[in-house]
Amino acid sequence: MIQTIINAWKIADLRKKLLYTALILLIFRIGAAIPVPFVDIAEGGLFASANVGGTFMEYLQMMTGDAFNYGTIFAMSITPYINSSIIMQLLTVAIPYLERLQKEGEEGRKKIASITRVVTVVLGLLQSTAYYFYLRNQDALMKIDGAKATGFAAVFQAVVIILTFTAGTALIMWMGERINEKGIGNGISMILFAGIVSRIPALVTTIWGYFEQGINVPAYYALAPLAYIIMLAMIAYIVWMDNAERRIPVQYAKRVVGRKMYGGQSTHIPIKVNMSGVMPVIFASSILSLPPTIQMFIGNDISDGWKTFFKVFTAEHWAYAIIYFVLILFFAYFYASIQYNPIEMANNIRKQSGAIPGIRPGKPTSDYIGKILSRITLLGALLLCVVALFPIIFSQITTACNVPMNLSLGGTSIIILVGVALETVKQLESQMMMRHYKGFLD
Repeated sequence: MIQTIINAWKIADLRKKLLYTALILLIFRIGAAIPVPFVDIAEGGLFASANVGGTFMEYLQMMTGDAFNYGTIFAMSITPYINSSIIMQLLTVAIPYLERLQKEGEEGRKKIASITRVVTVVLGLLQSTAYYFYLRNQDALMKIDGAKATGFAAVFQAVVIILTFTAGTALIMWMGERINEKGIGNGISMILFAGIVSRIPALVTTIWGYFEQGINVPAYYALAPLAYIIMLAMIAYIVWMDNAERRIPVQYAKRVVGRKMYGGQSTHIPIKVNMSGVMPVIFASSILSLPPTIQMFIGNDISDGWKTFFKVFTAEHWAYAIIYFVLILFFAYFYASIQYNPIEMANNIRKQSGAIPGIRPGKPTSDYIGKILSRITLLGALLLCVVALFPIIFSQITTACNVPMNLSLGGTSIIILVGVALETVKQLESQMMMRHYKGFLD
């Protein structure tokens, strides 16, 4: 990876793209440190004294690069955009108009992107409003003469805070698109990557704190090194999972065109085991974040029935892991159905005079490809579940043993970090290959 970046830096065009991307990420990190007007959060943030390991709040801190913890301009980060993308992809399957737009090529995709931007701003406004009420309930708003703002002052305070958070969401979305257009690409993922990387020093400090606690609880002397080993093992596991693929063999028949003979070679169709990447995990986490977001609006003054309902969506509850597991499976199959169409793949193979050895062309081929896709999708989803659920299970086990230890950089974070890093390296390699390719004009 480092060698790829060094080689890309030697090319003037790619060097400009790398610098532009770095500039956008720097602006993002600066914005993540600028507080919003009328917000007064104590040193250490909203969750300085709270145990948020493996909970919804930790997810928001991870997605926002800790900006959510301090109520800064980019406190909403790209969460509204991710939720908007989920909604649009689901509606594309359900609404014929959006399905037609998706099939219209570049123009259709531009229209869908415009609708996604509007939905993002609307969701950003709703989430900003929820966050404002949460800040008010946590007594984190600026006071006037030692008392909470009332009347017009309170309304003005609310409008400024909500609109600032919403503007931050729109600005982040714009910066992600600029990285796609003028940078190295994969803009939204790069912003998410930068936010997660910014939390690594806090992780190191946390684990070092467990060493210090080992004076009173010797078990921490064993658990702290184990945490580092687990992190490295998970990175190696994710790299292996990302590179694993199933190859479907295809044999093309020989055919004569004019005086030349074409075909006759054997090749394969590569299908990645983790074909949907980290998206099922992100989508599942976003769905699980909706009930706590609703709870921000209504506060804690609710009936026991609602408290029981909202408690289900906390990592401490046994049902949370089960719902998380089911959602990852669902979105893995949903993403696979969008990326691969067995009937279209079978038709393309037949049009090119190809066939899968031992399988007849047509419906038997599409059924065979569909069966393989189903098995590979299940395997990939199960592998994702191992990484996503392990930190939650690990935290539960250590808590039950009276030595609570939360991995603040959990499975979702590591999947995103490794996935974005590998994807960025592949993009740089492909762009370098384009610039070094010697075509027929040479």
